[in-house]
Amino acid sequence: MTTNLWPDVVRSEPRRSVHTSDTRYARHANPAWSVEQAAYSALGVVGEMFITVGVGLLAFLVWQLWWTDIEANHAQSQILRDLYADAPVPAPGPAVPGQGPPPVIDEPGKAVTFASFEAPRWRGEPARPISQGTDPASVLNPLGIGHYDHTAMPGDIGNFAIAGHRTTYGKPFNRVEELKVGDALVIWTPQTWYVYTVTSTRIVSPKDGYVTNPVPDRSGADPTKRLITMTTCHPMFSAQQRYVVHGEFAYWAPTSSGTPQELLNVKG
Repeated sequence: MTTNLWPDVVRSEPRRSVHTSDTRYARHANPAWSVEQAAYSALGVVGEMFITVGVGLLAFLVWQLWWTDIEANHAQSQILRDLYADAPVPAPGPAVPGQGPPPVIDEPGKAVTFASFEAPRWRGEPARPISQGTDPASVLNPLGIGHYDHTAMPGDIGNFAIAGHRTTYGKPFNRVEELKVGDALVIWTPQTWYVYTVTSTRIVSPKDGYVTNPVPDRSGADPTKRLITMTTCHPMFSAQQRYVVHGEFAYWAPTSSGTPQELLNVKG
């Protein structure tokens, strides 16, 4: 005769007693335990949020302070290669200063690159392109140095005013505080070198737009000199103030005649 064992196994299983000390039942029987678990869960979610935000912030800083420099340096060097390709090949040796007033080109359209900038004091720094306008998104970020609209062009009577980043996007004016009175500032266009000399530096408020006037500090005055003004943010990693460098025109030379001695002194 066949015996059915399954019912016997079920009947023979001992019944468990329910004790509140058993955590499988305590979580239902003890409301305080549930509140504590909810608190731990909430803290875990908040902790994960902080970690996510921290990773995101770190990634942003890497992009802003490192990757933008890599992209901008590559783009700006290519811009200058294209600009130099249409320029006369300079003769070896020092450029021969020109006679008479310097030639002056017309102000180009927005974001058009028309010149380059070098400061011999910044040994090891590459030339940087100068493009029309000072809008960050279309000029300063992708193209480098910007020329303030309606200020003088290189070599012209008035104030040739330019702006550039001090950090990020290639940071063309990163070493601006190293400049000293008497230092050369060299502007190149396809046909002409323009050499200026630093006359002063100062720190102003972002509202002090008079520094780019045709005659700085004198609104409405008629200019009689050929000047240059550089502006950038101050202090580093802040836009609370502006660091300003002023200079005066020293001489011009045809690009085909050679390279300014001021640049040869640091490149030789």
